[in-house]
Amino acid sequence: MRKSNTQRISDVILEYLRELRIDRKLKEVELVSQWESVMGKIVANRTKQIYVKNHILYLQVTSSVLKTELLMMRQDIIDRLNENAGERIVEQIVIR
Repeated sequence: MRKSNTQRISDVILEYLRELRIDRKLKEVELVSQWESVMGKIVANRTKQIYVKNHILYLQVTSSVLKTELLMMRQDIIDRLNENAGERIVEQIVIR
């Protein structure tokens, strides 16, 4: 017999993460870990450093040609990453 105040464990964990205010950081880490699946292996292999801070995705790439391509695709990349994350995590991209 279920009590009327029972909840699914996944809902309880999500609520707990929101209370600790770390759910956003977990989404950012997940977004970074999915960089290769979103952008492809070639881009991921030439990406030296990637992190999110204050809704800005920072990338360091090893190829100037790739940097130019990514700069031209900036808004498309933001849209793809946010769609993959399920919410608006990235608002800007800085490529070095």
